[in-house]
Amino acid sequence: MPHNDTTSEVIAGTPRTVPVLPLRDVVVYPHMVIPLFVGREKSVSALEEAIKGSKQLLLVAQKDADLDDPGRKDLHAVGTLASILQLHKLPDGTIKVLVEGVERVRCVQVHEVDQYLVAEVHAIEEPKEQPDRELEVEARTLLNQFDGYVKLNKKTPPEVLTSLAGIDDVSRLADTIAAHMALGLDEKQKILETIDLHARIEQLMVLIESEIDTLQVEKRIRGRVKQQMEKSQREYYLNEQMKAIQKELGDLEEGGSDLDELERKILTAGMPKEALDKSKSELNKLKMMSPMSAEASVVRNYLDWIVAVPWKKRTKIKHDLGVAEQVLEADHFGLEKVKERILEYLAVQQRVRKMNGPILCLVGPPGVGKTSLGQSIAKATNRKFGRIALGGVRDDAEIRGHRRTYVGALPGRIVQTLSKIGSRNPLILLDEIDKMASDFRGDPASALLEVLDPEQNKAFADHYMDMDIDLSEVMFVCTANSLNIPGPLLDRMEVIRIAGYTEDEKTEIAERYLLPKQLEKNGLKDKELSIDTSAVRDVIRYYTREAGVRNLERELAKVSRKVVRKLVTN
Repeated sequence: MPHNDTTSEVIAGTPRTVPVLPLRDVVVYPHMVIPLFVGREKSVSALEEAIKGSKQLLLVAQKDADLDDPGRKDLHAVGTLASILQLHKLPDGTIKVLVEGVERVRCVQVHEVDQYLVAEVHAIEEPKEQPDRELEVEARTLLNQFDGYVKLNKKTPPEVLTSLAGIDDVSRLADTIAAHMALGLDEKQKILETIDLHARIEQLMVLIESEIDTLQVEKRIRGRVKQQMEKSQREYYLNEQMKAIQKELGDLEEGGSDLDELERKILTAGMPKEALDKSKSELNKLKMMSPMSAEASVVRNYLDWIVAVPWKKRTKIKHDLGVAEQVLEADHFGLEKVKERILEYLAVQQRVRKMNGPILCLVGPPGVGKTSLGQSIAKATNRKFGRIALGGVRDDAEIRGHRRTYVGALPGRIVQTLSKIGSRNPLILLDEIDKMASDFRGDPASALLEVLDPEQNKAFADHYMDMDIDLSEVMFVCTANSLNIPGPLLDRMEVIRIAGYTEDEKTEIAERYLLPKQLEKNGLKDKELSIDTSAVRDVIRYYTREAGVRNLERELAKVSRKVVRKLVTN
């Protein structure tokens, strides 16, 4: 049979005049028993009038729940005629009333008499539905759907399903299901106003499906949260067990755990307040993590690097120019002008006691002793020596470090060298500074600008450390084979050119330094190998063509090995 329109209704019987009880946020359906608490004066008067008369009143929802004194326009047109079952006055003047919905009614007219509202209502007779297969299927589907809703919604007691099973009237079944659902006021009122059964059931099924979807999402979220909490609790429990077992076995002495030792190192490292606060924050995070987690390993490595930085450790600098000159003379032959310039540089540093002068850059061909000169300067001034090879470096992260978000991130070479040396005032040799290159990964020469600028390196920013590192006490010496160095970087340095050695100087170097070195290296005694001066000159003239003495040393090493072989064979 064709469905009736949702608004179709039959007005039955003669109109009746009954007191009105406006409701806030509540919709009462027919056959629904519900307790109500009444406190407004007009509502109390309406109740008292209803008790005196037929014990019936109109329950109708307000359009706006915040109104204390609703009028005709503030009430919905369709409500429920209800019978009063019980009434009880509370000590605070509020009345508790138990009512039962009787039937749907339409308000024809509402007016106020004697300080309460009365309404003329007509009963809405629902269209008589002939028993058909479609309605039965719809009712069964609705009941099954509500069953799934109850299983998901813990607020609805399962006993409701038992009571629904005994309801044969489809209209009453739909109203009872609507009464037990957590719906909004407008949705409940719309169901009350929907007279056609097919439309009402269809509307309820849409609402139940929507609620089920919402409840399933909430259930998944609760499940994930519960699983995470269980995992965290399990890890915490296992960690505590592990600590207890280790302590029982004697692996952990009182107060001697790794984290306690790390905390002691942080507190005694002498780091500035910024670094100390950050270290404490990271340590607190580490204490809350599982030792086996990947993040704990990252935080632990970070803290290890922080405490490895020499925040206050330094060596006592020597300012004796006489000792410095002796060291330079002992380690290098010739290079008088170069030595003189280095001594002048050290004299100025001794005078001002600050490292704010230009950076030395030793420029010369390979093998002339640039790197060993840097070592001699460190030895002469009692500084610890560190060397950073810059040949082929293309990524500025090699200087500034990688950010901790990257897997396997490390500090830059500057911080690594400081940590390895263990002193905040060493001499760091930046070797082959002219061999750096730049590409899409960055420009390391630009990163070195901050390192070599005395005005900026007081607060050097390493990406990994994420805190300022003071490089103002570090003495930097650079080496290069040519002046193929970016202009801004070259501008920060004082260039000392080291020309090639003369033949006489090479001969002297070979006899004084190179040959004794090779004899010792190859296990030879002085009487087992001696090379006269003319032979050394022949090696220099005919076997080496270089400004330095590196190839000369190789040739002398070759001669030494041949002598060793002959001695061993004989």
